[in-house]
Amino acid sequence: MLNHKGTVNLETPRLILRSFIESDAEAMFKNWASRDIVTKYMSWFPHKDIEETKNIIRAWIEEDEKSNRYHWAIVLKSTNEVIGSIGVVRQKEDVKSAEMGYCIGDDFWHRGYTSEALARIIEYLFKEIGYNRISALHDVNNPNSGAVMKKCGMKYDGTLRESGLTKEGNPMNVSIYAILKSDWKEQNK
Repeated sequence: MLNHKGTVNLETPRLILRSFIESDAEAMFKNWASRDIVTKYMSWFPHKDIEETKNIIRAWIEEDEKSNRYHWAIVLKSTNEVIGSIGVVRQKEDVKSAEMGYCIGDDFWHRGYTSEALARIIEYLFKEIGYNRISALHDVNNPNSGAVMKKCGMKYDGTLRESGLTKEGNPMNVSIYAILKSDWKEQNK
């Protein structure tokens, strides 16, 4: 049985991972939600205005009132700026499995922030919540997302041909990576 605790504050050397608050809307809209380059491989279109961003954040805040929901804002310690989001997008309680999703502003790409956040959340989900498997997937045309997964010790499970849809409704091939709790323990001896 899982020991749900919800979105708790977590830290890494350079980041604070915390629940979203309504005042994060401006940074989210500016840093990633409105940017075509960031949302290119996402399942959603860029936000047209800040109201759309505010509505998403309000929904996350409401969901976070439940102990089995997880949505973190990725915040730079050095500037206190919200630069991305990361969370559990699907879970199967019966097999103790969680699927992660993340998005970070392009001004912050290739600096290791996403893998730093994902690694800390993997640790939290294994040690504190009791998941046995944590997975993530990406459009095969976005290999940088897969690189984040590999950096966090996830192993390539395979590619599912035309198993997803792009935001435009076209079939897409999806690569899946996962890490088991036993893998994680072995890597962190």
